Amino acid sequence: MAFSGILKDADIAAAIQACQAPESFSYKDFFVKAGLAAKAVDDVKKAFYVIDQDKSGFIEEEELKLFLQNFSASARALTDAETKAFLKAGDADGDGAIGVDEFVALVKG
Repeated sequence: MAFSGILKDADIAAAIQACQAPESFSYKDFFVKAGLAAKAVDDVKKAFYVIDQDKSGFIEEEELKLFLQNFSASARALTDAETKAFLKAGDADGDGAIGVDEFVALVKG
């Protein structure tokens, strides 16, 4: 698992379970339930680089849509509305993507 050593499998499973239904995803709740919100900034940055699938240095909309699948291959894709809300919440500079510092602020905020 990509998050081993950062997050506990049981916490990830609980966080995924809590947002199984479409339109039930809350990034704040997910980060708390998965244990990421309580982690050190370095661990949050490690998580960012796992989620940044194309290694561009940014998490773009397509990567956000598949956000939950980084944590569990069987997890659902986010809906368009969830994806857009997630991007809007994290994209502090309005460039259409979430950079590592924006991600840290989103998780720790």
